[in-house]
Amino acid sequence: MDNVKDSEISKRTVFVTVGTTCFDALVRAVESKEVKDGLLRRGYTHLFIQMGRGTHTPTKSVGGDGSLSVDYFNFSSSIADHLRSASLVISHAGSGSIFETLQFAKPLIVVVNEDLMDNHQSELAEELADRKHLFCAHPQTLHQIIASMDMESLLPYHPGDATPVVEYINRFLGFPDA
Repeated sequence: MDNVKDSEISKRTVFVTVGTTCFDALVRAVESKEVKDGLLRRGYTHLFIQMGRGTHTPTKSVGGDGSLSVDYFNFSSSIADHLRSASLVISHAGSGSIFETLQFAKPLIVVVNEDLMDNHQSELAEELADRKHLFCAHPQTLHQIIASMDMESLLPYHPGDATPVVEYINRFLGFPDA
């Protein structure tokens, strides 16, 4: 800790990811005054947005004057470093982004993209929210979730063991036990 600057200690970053899709509704939502004010009230200082194929370009700002610092990028070969350094993650409902974030044990708000047809992603997000592993929102309710979220209510996610299922399938198919 001695080598860490005070500014780094007090830096609390919200990382937003939309994956490889276009989810302008999420980018617009995190840029809204209500969401930014809610994040500031909760002590967050930086907003870093991965905007994917979106056409809405966020407005960059330096922050420090009672406002959030905002920056963005389109794509990255890996978001692991961004997830690791985040204090809070706001993500689209893609299973890869959800489970990678939960693996890092980061508080997570999943925002469902209502524009997707046959939105099976919402089922996953809602089930994990019911199990208290994350918070689930829609673009228009994101500010309300931020205002009301209780981080202490979140439970760690522990991935299941697929070994019994694999063994059952192998026996069913007549493969010898490993």
